[in-house]
Amino acid sequence: MAILEAEQVSKDYASGESRLTVLKEVSFQLEAGSSCAIIGPSGSGKTTLLGLCAGLDVPSEGKVILDGKELQALTENERAALRRERTGFIFQSFQLMPSLTALENVILPLELLGQKPSAEEAANLLGRVGLKDRVDHYPLQLSGGEQQRVAIARAFIHRPAVLFADEPTGNLDAETSQTIVDMMFSLNREAGTALLMVTHDPDLARQANRTMTMAAGRLESVVENALSV
Repeated sequence: MAILEAEQVSKDYASGESRLTVLKEVSFQLEAGSSCAIIGPSGSGKTTLLGLCAGLDVPSEGKVILDGKELQALTENERAALRRERTGFIFQSFQLMPSLTALENVILPLELLGQKPSAEEAANLLGRVGLKDRVDHYPLQLSGGEQQRVAIARAFIHRPAVLFADEPTGNLDAETSQTIVDMMFSLNREAGTALLMVTHDPDLARQANRTMTMAAGRLESVVENALSV
């Protein structure tokens, strides 16, 4: 069953008196619980496609259906509510709140949803990503790899239907990157959360169930990965 569908999605932007096309007629489906990596050169439309799928923007043509809801038919507030309730995000820049501890950062999505925060559940999740002894530390007291682990725990705390990751290992060394990747895919499998990620790392892409290659705003190829984790 598809949790995410893109149907003939195109995206144009105004550029002076002309229009700049950054995506052209992209179609794909992401099944519940599966993982997909988007690769391609800079400027190929990877991050634009990720943003459209997450409802951060709407396509110029075509449609995106997330968790059974056509995003263009929703108001901006309705799309924001859907993102809070059904999606999680992992960014290259971590985007943790500097004034909050690791535990408080993980709890934050639950508070935004109006749910009763569970410090125990958040602490258990931080323990799962190897930060059992760092729950009371602030982001500036954590290494880059530790901050990304907090971001992963935060992304999974509300059990999202889809996790969007934009270059999740881009700022990390090779050893730390593999640790983060292992954790991300492990939680992906255990929580049944679909994973859609943008990466420049072909080794990371091969660990997903499927790799989509973008070029000049178009979906150039889709490969099923036999060696996915």
